[in-house]
Formats: sequence, C-alpha cells, structure tokens
Amino acid sequence: MFRKILIANRGEIAVRILRACRELGTRSVAVFSDVDRPALHVRLADEAYPIGPAPSRDSYLRIDKIIDAAKRAHCDAIHPGYGFLAENAAFARACADSGIVFIGPSPEAMESLGSKTSGRQLAQRAEVPTVPGTLEPIEKPDEAQIFAQGMGYPVLLKAVAGGGGKGMRLVSADSEFASAWRDASSEALNAFGDARLYLEKYLIHPRHIEIQILADAHGRVVSLGERECSVQRRHQKVIEEAPSPIVTPELRRKMSESAVRLARAGGYVNAGTVEFLVDANLDYYFLEVNARLQVEHPVTEQVTGLDLVKLQIAIAAGHRLPFAWEHITPRGHAMEVRLYAEDPDNNFFPSPGKILSRRMPTGPGIRMDDGVYPGWTVPNDYDPLLSKLVAWGNSREETIARLRRALDEFAVTGIKTNAGLFRRILTEPDFLRGEIHTRWLDELLSRPVCSADFDSGAEQAALIAAVLWHAAQNAAPAPQQAAASEWKLEGRRRLLDRNS
Repeated sequence: MFRKILIANRGEIAVRILRACRELGTRSVAVFSDVDRPALHVRLADEAYPIGPAPSRDSYLRIDKIIDAAKRAHCDAIHPGYGFLAENAAFARACADSGIVFIGPSPEAMESLGSKTSGRQLAQRAEVPTVPGTLEPIEKPDEAQIFAQGMGYPVLLKAVAGGGGKGMRLVSADSEFASAWRDASSEALNAFGDARLYLEKYLIHPRHIEIQILADAHGRVVSLGERECSVQRRHQKVIEEAPSPIVTPELRRKMSESAVRLARAGGYVNAGTVEFLVDANLDYYFLEVNARLQVEHPVTEQVTGLDLVKLQIAIAAGHRLPFAWEHITPRGHAMEVRLYAEDPDNNFFPSPGKILSRRMPTGPGIRMDDGVYPGWTVPNDYDPLLSKLVAWGNSREETIARLRRALDEFAVTGIKTNAGLFRRILTEPDFLRGEIHTRWLDELLSRPVCSADFDSGAEQAALIAAVLWHAAQNAAPAPQQAAASEWKLEGRRRLLDRNS
C-alpha cells in the first residue's frame, strides 16, 4: 500500500478519505485555501499545505500547486475525491508525469468515459441504450439551437466536463435558449474549467438510477448494484437510496451487465458510476459515467459492507479485487440526505456563517459523514454541503423511520440548513410509496407550504414554546411540599422507636 497520500479536496469528502488512510496505516496530507486554514480536514490530517486564495480557480483547481504540495510532502499517491479536479484528465497525467499515483481511472479512460460526449459515443459502440442527443460538444450557441429545434423541446444543455448538476440548464422554448446557453457555459467554466456544452433530449418524468462499478488492473470488473437518485432539486441530487424501490432483479441484471460492458470497453480501472435514466416502462438509457467516487457512495457501503475508499486505494496500489459480483449480496436498505448550509425560506440561498452549536444524531443504523464543527465558519466560496446523513435498516420502511428520528435529533445554530426539507419529504405519500421522478421534488416545492415545515419555522415554534413555558413557571405559585405517604410515616415511627 502507499506510504503517504495527498487528498486534493476539502470538506466532508477530504475527511472521509483521510479516515480511510488512517485505518490503513497510511499518512494523509491535506491541502487548503486561505479560507480553509481552520477546516476540519486540515486539523485531522497528518500534514497540511496551503495552496492559495479562496477562489477554487486559484487553489483547488490549480494542478501545479497541488502537485508541488505532493512533492514537498513526498507523497506517492493523490486521491482527488469528487468535484474540483477529480475528472480532469490533465491532472491525472500531471500526477503520472511527476511519478505520483492518481487514485482513479487512467487519463485515457477518463477521456473516453468521463467526458459526457465521448462516453455517449462509446456507449453506442458497446450497444448500451443512450438518451437521444448530440455526440460531440457544440461550440456555437446558434448551431446548438438548430439541433434543439430538430430534436424538439424540451432539451437539456449539459457541461461536457460536468457533474453535480452544474453547467446544466433545461430549455423549453427557443426564447429561453440564449440565456440558458450563457448561464450553463459560464457555470461549467467556473466549476470545471471547461465551458463546452452538449445537447440531450429531456425525458418526461424519468427516474435517475446509477450502477456502482469497481474495476481492477487485472481485468476484473464488478457491479455493486444500483442506487436510486431521482429526488433532485434543479438537477442536483438531494436524497439517494439503495436498492431502488422499482428495480426488479431482471432490470438490475441488465443494467449491471450494460455498466460492466461499458467499463470494459473503455478500459476503466478503479471506482466509477454508470448513470441511467429509466422510464415508466422500465426501459433504461445510458446517461453518463462519473469517473470518480460519488457523493452518495455511503449508501452502497451500507448495503454491501464494503469500504469503497479503501478499495479505491487498494486498486490503485495494484491489488486484485477480492470478490466477484455474484458473491456480494446487498443487505437491507440505506438512504442518504445531503445537509447543506442554505436557507429554504430564501429560495435555498447559501447560508454561510459561524456554526455556534451542533447536535449530532446517533443510534442504531445511523451514520454521519461531515467536515464541520462548532466554532467553524462556513465559507461562501464553495459548494455549501456540510454533511451527509445516512440511515440503514432491514427494510425501506425501517430506514425511513430511522432517518426521520435522526433528523429530529439533528440541530445546528448560527446558520440555516435544509434539514426541514427532508423532514417534509419523508412524510410525503408519493415518496413513501416510491413514486418519484427527477422533477418530483421541483414540483413539490412549487406548491405552497407552511414555513413551519422548514428549520426556521420549527425554530420559531420552539422559541415560542420555551418563552411560554418560562412565563408559566414564573407566574405559577411556589409548589407546596407533598404530604408524606402512610408507609413513609410508619417507617419513620419505627425508626424513632428503635432509636429511643
């Protein structure tokens, strides 16, 4: 295994990776921007190196600074986490050129599968069903608009180097196209350093289901089953679960075979995710490959008992996978919610600021992956993801019950969070029946709701209750001492008789 690994990321995923390193006996090295100097991943790492100002383009997206830090720390491997440079083939090549192992797929596999357009081309060659759309990046918005008119609206503009819903816009008419193109390309450039876009036909009410794969350098590729990721807000996943409530054993087998076939065709090595859209007829269409660890990887870990980060590191070190898919039997049901520092009452606007206090949920079946602590100031420079709350149970119903209980235990002051959104979702009849799709949450949020369903309303109710309780205590007369019971009086008399 490796002696020292640099983690080219921040927040909860950096903490997750360095904890795996510590369990493996491998030293961990953190990097941090100026604003992240007091961050938890910096505190927990064995070593830490500054890489520049807060904007990610000046720090976490600077390949030269990260490679320089790895060299100064004498690291033999780099784990990119997700986001930032995780799917950047140039970064993977820079690692190889510097004699440092990149814990992820090769640059060639990343270019053939991680790029959204080349992945679609490869899927077609591997006879994997794909969503209709363009197979090449489109350079000019006028050309893209002509393609959109030919396919028919609605269409999706998507970043070639995208992920996490960034650089993506839904376009429903010609009049929306120019502004959507401008916004999507600008967001893609800021998030990934690549402004290129492509077009995809927008399917009505599909489900978003992904297959987790692992592949070693010795030719073994396995599927670890599916995750349901259909609960999304503006194309950003907010709840994930495994297994999917609608996937049959036959559909699971077909999707897994397609995912493995595609990974083999692309020469993929390490952990990755093959994403599909599934329609009402249970027909599935290849969407894209995420050539990295996913935010939602804990739900797969919970139902398989595997540590995907440790397996990533082992694969990168040249080890063989110790199992085949048929030997892995998923157990129970797992569900993850993404807790963000954002204000649901203000259109989910980011809520940076100092965390004054925090109460963590615990108990059976509960896991919390996070990178924050009381007293730390949430910056306004990055994605506002704070923590991932994961519940496991023997059934979907038990998992939901445990997740509800954990959300009731969770509390944070000083900033707003979206915890109240999940409390609402977990009571919705459609969600409880598993009748969801990728636009379901957006449609739910478009309906009026009492503010008490969110954190701010709950906090106000709690404050009012506390004030009323204190007022009642102050107004009530002093309680009289209760009279002693007859058996207590008899006991006292007998004690006096013995002492006299």
